[in-house]
Amino acid sequence: MAKFIINGGNVISGKFAPRGNKNAVLPMLAASVLTDQSIRLGNVPDIQDVRVMLELLENLGVSVEIDGASVTLCAAGLKTTELDKELCRHVRASILLAGPLAAKHGAALIHSPGGDVIGRRRLDTHFYGLRALGIHISDSVPYEFKRVQLAAANLVLDEASVTATENILMAAVLAEGETVIFNAACEPHVQDLATLLVKMGAAISGIGTNRLHVRGVTSLGGAAHAIAPDYIETGSFLAAAAVTGGALEINHPGDALTLSVLEKGFAKLGVNWSLSHASLKMGSETDRRTRPDLGNFTPKIEDGIWPAFPSDLMSVMIVLATQTQGQILFFEKLFESRMYFVDNLMAMGANIIQCDPHRVVVSGASKLHGARLSSPDIRAGMAMLIAACCADGESVIDHVQMIDRGYEAIDERLRALGADIIRA
Repeated sequence: MAKFIINGGNVISGKFAPRGNKNAVLPMLAASVLTDQSIRLGNVPDIQDVRVMLELLENLGVSVEIDGASVTLCAAGLKTTELDKELCRHVRASILLAGPLAAKHGAALIHSPGGDVIGRRRLDTHFYGLRALGIHISDSVPYEFKRVQLAAANLVLDEASVTATENILMAAVLAEGETVIFNAACEPHVQDLATLLVKMGAAISGIGTNRLHVRGVTSLGGAAHAIAPDYIETGSFLAAAAVTGGALEINHPGDALTLSVLEKGFAKLGVNWSLSHASLKMGSETDRRTRPDLGNFTPKIEDGIWPAFPSDLMSVMIVLATQTQGQILFFEKLFESRMYFVDNLMAMGANIIQCDPHRVVVSGASKLHGARLSSPDIRAGMAMLIAACCADGESVIDHVQMIDRGYEAIDERLRALGADIIRA
């Protein structure tokens, strides 16, 4: 197993270019089985989850051509609808093939999906929506999906699940009639998938809202689409620069409205930036303080469904708070195990009170020292890497393949910005 060795204390500063959104590319790869024509995706990140997903598709008979950051897929030669058991275990996005395979090809056999262990991750909403569209699903693993009569439905989801919305949407585009998906997730990556589907010939309205209207079509065609920049990666690198006193310039950072959602959280920790049409600039600041709520009350950062602050950035924001003067409460509402990694930060010297599985209070600024760490999931691993970059002394992070699942060449890109990091 690979590990990172980091000597902390170096300033992370310079120009940074975010890769394509991890959470957008995975469902787009799944969408390739909805058509016999070619799908060309640009700005594809070279990360472990993408590699596993591509291998899953190749095992199904999808042709895959990789040209730098572009991937071309064609499912005209699909030979099976049964997913490889071992590959399913390594990526949660395997479940995203259920809807498009069953809708287009009549069936899918999917073993238990893997992914980060950050709490219970229900499949109930996926099954509710797909069953309502006319797909029979077995109750035991491996899950068998069989198209009975694909037809539109009026759906009210019991939770605004991102992957369930994507799965149901990819099936609904081929269902006869008009489907309404209410309480749909509307995160930027859901919008990006819907945009690709429209380019393929789908009829979808309400993109960006929690009420999607889908008029089914008989077939979809090929398309080319560039994946939007990953705002989670952008937030992670902004935090890394901020905790080390660095400045960061990001060219083509993505949608301004998406970045404004991030800015609300960062501003509470004294991090601000300027945004022009094609550039985001964050200046160097070494005396940041938390911004209290009105009446001088302790501020709070809480996640939730979009456009609330994204859960995937809560871990790195906790590290940022350890290097900010003042006190702040973090309230993780979506995953009951997301906060467990804070024990590692406390061992490094952070002043953190864990109130319960969902809430921690951070008092900063704390002087962190190097430690031996292990990456439990993608986002906690990135958070500990950021903590190691600003800590005194050497840190070693084991199981870095977890970080590689979501961040392309993270060690090389941080090193280019000034970090002292090697992979061993």
